[in-house]
Amino acid sequence: MTIPTAPLLELSTLWIQVTGTWCNLTCTHCLNSSGPHNPWLKSLDTDMVIRSIKEGAELGIKEIYYTGGEPFLHKDMLLLTAHALEVAPTTILTNGTLITEQVADHLAALAQNSPYSLEIRISIDDVDPEKNDRIRGKGAFSKAIRALQVLHSRGLLPIVTATEILRDELPEGSGMYEQFRDLLLSLGITKPRMKIMPVFSIGRMEGEGGPLLTPEMLDGFDYSLLQCSETRVVAEGGVYACPILAGLPQARLSEKSLKEAFKPCDLYHTACVTCYETGMTCKN
Repeated sequence: MTIPTAPLLELSTLWIQVTGTWCNLTCTHCLNSSGPHNPWLKSLDTDMVIRSIKEGAELGIKEIYYTGGEPFLHKDMLLLTAHALEVAPTTILTNGTLITEQVADHLAALAQNSPYSLEIRISIDDVDPEKNDRIRGKGAFSKAIRALQVLHSRGLLPIVTATEILRDELPEGSGMYEQFRDLLLSLGITKPRMKIMPVFSIGRMEGEGGPLLTPEMLDGFDYSLLQCSETRVVAEGGVYACPILAGLPQARLSEKSLKEAFKPCDLYHTACVTCYETGMTCKN
C-alpha cells in the first residue's frame, strides 16, 4: 500500500515537547502514554529548547506551544516561557495540578511584560470530580479547578481542554461545551473558553490496527486542513511532523534542525485518519 504524504505549506507553528512523556499523572486516555515512571521520551535540555526557539524565529514562526508530558515538571519552564514570549504568542498545555499561586504570579508577570499573548490550556475531562478523577487520578479535578481560579484572578483567561471520552455518559440534550461553560461560570470565570478534542486510538487507548489513509481519499483534498501542513515539533530525537506522533520514528523528519524538516510527512498512522475526518488540530 502506498503511504500518502502531506506537504509543508508553511511553518507557522512550533511545538516543543519540553518534558517528553514525563508527567505526574497517568490518564487512561493519554495520547502518548505519559506518566511519572520511566518516561519513554525524555525531557529536552534547556539550551536545546532555546536554540529551537531562535531557529523558529529566524524561520518566521507565528505561534509556539509547549506540551509534554507535563510542562511544569521542567525545572526551567518559566524561563523557557519567557524566551518563547520574546518571539511569538505562546501556549502551555498542562494538567494544571502544579500551578500554584506563586507559579501563577510568575506567569501573569511574563504575560504583562510581553508584546505577545500567553495562553494556558488546562485539561479536565468531566465536570463531575469523581468521573474526571476516574480518568486522571485522585485529586486531579480539585487541583485543576484551583489552577483555573488562580490564573483567572491574575487576569489570565485559561482554556479548558476536554476529550470526548465520556460523551456517551452525557445526559440527553446536554453537550460537553454547555456543561463546562456552566462549570466555569459557577467559578466566577465570566468568559468561559473551551476546546473539545476527539478520542484518538493511540497511547493508552491504542487498538489493534485501524483504518489508514489512502492516496485516493486525499485526491482533491485541501492539505491546509491538516495540522502537519504548517506544524513541526521539537522533541527528543529530532523534529517531528505532529505533536500527537512526536517521538515515533516514522514521524521524525530531521534529527537536528527545523530547516531540515521542511519536507513532506508520511500520513501513515491511524491518528491521521481522525485528523482527516474531524479537522482536528491541537492548536487553540
